[in-house]
Amino acid sequence: QLDPENTGFIGVETFASLVHSHELPLDPAKLDMLVALAQGNDEGQVCYQELVDLISSKRSSSFKRAIANGQRALPRDVLLDETGLGFYKRFVRYVAYEILPCEMDRRWYFYQHRTCPPPVFMAAVTLTQIIVFLCYGARLNKWVLQTYHPEYMKSPLVYHPGHRARAWRFLTYMFMHVGLEQLGFNALLQLMIGVPLEMVHGILRISFLYLAGVLAGSLTVSITDMRAPLVGGSGGVYALCSAHLANVVMNWAGMRCPYKLLRMVLALVCMSSEVGRAVWLRFSPPLPASGPQPSFMAHLAGAIVGISMGLTILRSYEESLQDQCGWWVLLLSYGTFLLFAVFWNIFAYDLL
Repeated sequence: QLDPENTGFIGVETFASLVHSHELPLDPAKLDMLVALAQGNDEGQVCYQELVDLISSKRSSSFKRAIANGQRALPRDVLLDETGLGFYKRFVRYVAYEILPCEMDRRWYFYQHRTCPPPVFMAAVTLTQIIVFLCYGARLNKWVLQTYHPEYMKSPLVYHPGHRARAWRFLTYMFMHVGLEQLGFNALLQLMIGVPLEMVHGILRISFLYLAGVLAGSLTVSITDMRAPLVGGSGGVYALCSAHLANVVMNWAGMRCPYKLLRMVLALVCMSSEVGRAVWLRFSPPLPASGPQPSFMAHLAGAIVGISMGLTILRSYEESLQDQCGWWVLLLSYGTFLLFAVFWNIFAYDLL
């Protein structure tokens, strides 16, 4: 009725009177953003599709333009100077400064953040890894270098080149760990980096990035280290960490996290030490073993996934990935790698 010519636009005054007359229970912040968008275009009209995108919280360029046009809708002291916040809101403010490089993005995230849905993926993965480790530790009475126990390597969760036909192993190996030190390192990084990333970018994007790193890790091992088994969630962990570190470096001037240089150096030292330890266990095992020890190539594969695919995801806060040509190029490259790895596992082992 308000748009008889079906143009997709109505005047901002007409829209305001519509909202007022029907007493629509809409989010005031999103209404402010919509008005800002309307005032930013030439005719000063409200776009129906932008209304749908904003109200449904769909990731689109409308959010970016709304934030850019509607800075007056967000208090300038909404992050640094706000006092009297509860513990959780202080944590949300901390996450905003840790993850997002743009001040307007930080303010918008802090202003519109809701507790539901919570960041359950990384917490669930970490909890499952701890439970699996405790079960095997109690069963085998062994808490370090568990892969030296023959019963441990017979687990249906471990990736092993002799059981490549059991495709679930290419993912479930992430729940198994060599010992307390590997589990502790992975769990710490998943909670310290993975949970804030999931809070900002959502469960779908972060779970996809993590699982892409895990799958790339096992497939890379099956190609480059064909005799080695694989345990641990390092592929996914390194995908998250390398994506976050690359995002910090690419937006160095805009990041407001404290002591960022020192923390960057410490993170690189810890990650390099973990890779060095994995290489040492692979080629110079401290104890006699009945077969090859787990490979370290998953760390490197996860880092490559994080720097390429993960960096694109983290730089697209509140923007649609499907509208970006670079995202489809990366997705096609990853799909090509998966296809090659599948054919490799089907044919190359018998030939070589």
